[in-house]
Amino acid sequence: MPELRKDPIVGRWVIIATDRAKRPVAPKSEPMPAGGLCPFCEGSEQNTPFEILAYRDRNSRPNEKGWRVRVVPNRFPALQVEGDLNKRGDGIYDKMHGIGAHEVIIECPFHEVSMANLSEDNIREVFWVYRDRLVDLKKDPRLVYGMVFKNVGAAAGASLEHSHSQLIVTPIVPINVWEEMNGSLEFFNYRGRCIYCDMIHQELATEKRIVLDTPNFVAFAPFAGRFPFETWILPKNHNSHFENIQKNEVDELGTVLKTILLKLETALDKPAYNYIIHTSPFDTQLLPHYHWHIEVIPRLTRVAGFEWGTGFYINPVPPEQAAAYMRETDVDLLAPKR
Repeated sequence: MPELRKDPIVGRWVIIATDRAKRPVAPKSEPMPAGGLCPFCEGSEQNTPFEILAYRDRNSRPNEKGWRVRVVPNRFPALQVEGDLNKRGDGIYDKMHGIGAHEVIIECPFHEVSMANLSEDNIREVFWVYRDRLVDLKKDPRLVYGMVFKNVGAAAGASLEHSHSQLIVTPIVPINVWEEMNGSLEFFNYRGRCIYCDMIHQELATEKRIVLDTPNFVAFAPFAGRFPFETWILPKNHNSHFENIQKNEVDELGTVLKTILLKLETALDKPAYNYIIHTSPFDTQLLPHYHWHIEVIPRLTRVAGFEWGTGFYINPVPPEQAAAYMRETDVDLLAPKR
């Protein structure tokens, strides 16, 4: 069983998961050869664990063909859903069983490497799947925080090239999330406003770092971006929990994310990247100080000794310059026919 161990100095929890060492090696840069076996393609359902959820064509059966988006347990999970937390001490150290959930969202039935090539309707269904899984896992009293993320390319941590994302749900709130929430709460207590809402208003007013502005969303390069071409997507209407997203927002978000990913792939020659949905913990009500958002991070630089030792990041591309370049990058939203 995986184990969670707490660093007694900074409060960071670490997952000790020996099964993760058994997962596949990162994919090579060349495309999969014709006839190669992809466990995520339609027709290979027997090569994955039994599905948890799937958006399917009518009259199709679970774990068979006919699905559009499919969720399965990760074959090499960081955390496992069975068991109890068994929180305990070991001298000055705290630990507990590695209880949680680790799921894979397979975003399309055909072999596509780039999410940017999926249709907007397909991407919208992916967001609905994210929402459905968070709502379901929120019912488990052992689980506290759900993080949806996507790794694209070996440099970003992907071990399979077929377009997919992951959901890991933990029994504690990760330290990075705590820092965000505490920082935004301090601002709210001082100013009486959500710092993310203020950021949206200022970025729209100055326009220097805006990448995309739509009726319900804004995408911009953050003022203190850690990485070149780092881009945040925020809903304009205040909402602390992603799982409370509304239909009109999902409809628009599918277009927004596709546009941002196409711009990144066009401007930067298809870089490896991660995106992460930052949302509030399950056990909180609607929060006036926190605002869910998506961070898209191209992997153009490496984190090295200085960054690990200090927590500083060195970004060689000013966010204003990156945003201007992204704004000027024209893209075609028409998806390839399937």
